[in-house]
Amino acid sequence: MDHRLPEWAPRVPQALIYELYANDALGMPDEELLDDVGWRLRARCLSFIQAVEAANGLVRCPACEQVIRHRVRPDETLRCERCGWELAWAVYFKTFQGKQLSGAQPILQVFQVFVDRFPRAKTAEEKMLQIDQLLHAFHINMLTNRATRAAAVNLITGRYLEVVNFLDRLSYSPGSTPGLLESRRAWRAELNRTADEWNDERLRRSED
Repeated sequence: MDHRLPEWAPRVPQALIYELYANDALGMPDEELLDDVGWRLRARCLSFIQAVEAANGLVRCPACEQVIRHRVRPDETLRCERCGWELAWAVYFKTFQGKQLSGAQPILQVFQVFVDRFPRAKTAEEKMLQIDQLLHAFHINMLTNRATRAAAVNLITGRYLEVVNFLDRLSYSPGSTPGLLESRRAWRAELNRTADEWNDERLRRSED
């Protein structure tokens, strides 16, 4: 009986992202590094999507890729009718629990767009823009349609504030790929707004 565990793509090391932006700011994009980072990010996005689907009742068999429907019950056993793979749902769940592999529908759509589009990017500029848009995405509250937190923590190594501070220190210059400076300014403005709202909410709670 096959009881193999699912494998999840790790978050991308900050050092690779830093080097990518430093080269771009010098006007010397490294296409090999662009491909390496892009495909790592794509694998991470796929893992994120599949982990969220699993938590919502659709597990992808790690042996044959068959989609298995389940009830998300702690005592449930997952079974693949195609290949015979079998694993307790509680064991499966622990393989992605606490690994920044969860989120709501809006960010799933952003990640899926990157999964679909990055393989079709031909030029260094196209690849850099797609990577940049992905790294500067935000989780969105579906009720208010407002940004809540930076999504990069799901994609690159580090705790939330470490990741935010890291993105804020990336290199930019007039020689950067067109659009990157504008993207950074928009990201910073949105980040400031979410921080202000969080602080306002914390203040309101303290006054209740």
